Amino acid sequence: MSATPASPAPAAVPDKPTYHKWAFVNPFNLSLLVGGLGAAVLTVNPILALATLGLETIWLVNADSVLLKRFVWDPKFEQLRRDAEDRERALRVQGLGERERTRVEDLTYRQAEIQRLAAQNPSLTGDLLRAELKKTDKLVEAFIEMAVTSARYESYLQSVDVVSLDADRSRLERDIKLAKDGEPTIDLAKKNLAIILKRLEKMQEIRRYLEVARGQLDLIENSFQLIADQIVTMQSPQQLSGQLNELLDGVESIRQTALETEAVLGTL
Repeated sequence: MSATPASPAPAAVPDKPTYHKWAFVNPFNLSLLVGGLGAAVLTVNPILALATLGLETIWLVNADSVLLKRFVWDPKFEQLRRDAEDRERALRVQGLGERERTRVEDLTYRQAEIQRLAAQNPSLTGDLLRAELKKTDKLVEAFIEMAVTSARYESYLQSVDVVSLDADRSRLERDIKLAKDGEPTIDLAKKNLAIILKRLEKMQEIRRYLEVARGQLDLIENSFQLIADQIVTMQSPQQLSGQLNELLDGVESIRQTALETEAVLGTL
């Protein structure tokens, strides 16, 4: 059987906009540059070539002007960033079941609706609102992270035969209880029992994580729906801030629990 080909890695996005590179490789710029130099060669006109190179220099020198940044390059960079995030998100949710993928899609749709409604509310404008709406990006990413982690933990639990493990525990406890002092196998039985008890305890810790994570996933979904209902009548971004900060605090707590649970899995 042939191996399934690995999914291609998402194209990397630079940490900050590369204004001069974008200005040079811009199709419109390349067309004018090549066309001007080509015409100069065909007409044997050095003045036209110098003029073309001079205009190209002026264009590149001013590639990072305030107006070009605001209306051309920064929107392009933001679109590239969002496209990369969408590709990475699609790769991350591939392993989820249909129901969980639908939940992620619904949440991202709800986020877009919140942003659209906020833009239509004249009371919610400025940098403060943009900072608050950025928090919804963190919450969507946290939702996906918890959904992926929960799916992995559930798969792990399904791979463990807990019934058999518990039967081994009962057998070892019985053997230890009935064994006579000095029997050579009693020490091994006690060590095996200790390991099995530890495994059962860790299974319970993983189940507790899943219970909390499921509740947090539901809370994020319900909160996004509530915010979408409220945002039309909000008078200040601060009204949005409290709800988002509370959700982020809960997410961070879950993330810490996930780190502890990862350590648990590493010992099993």
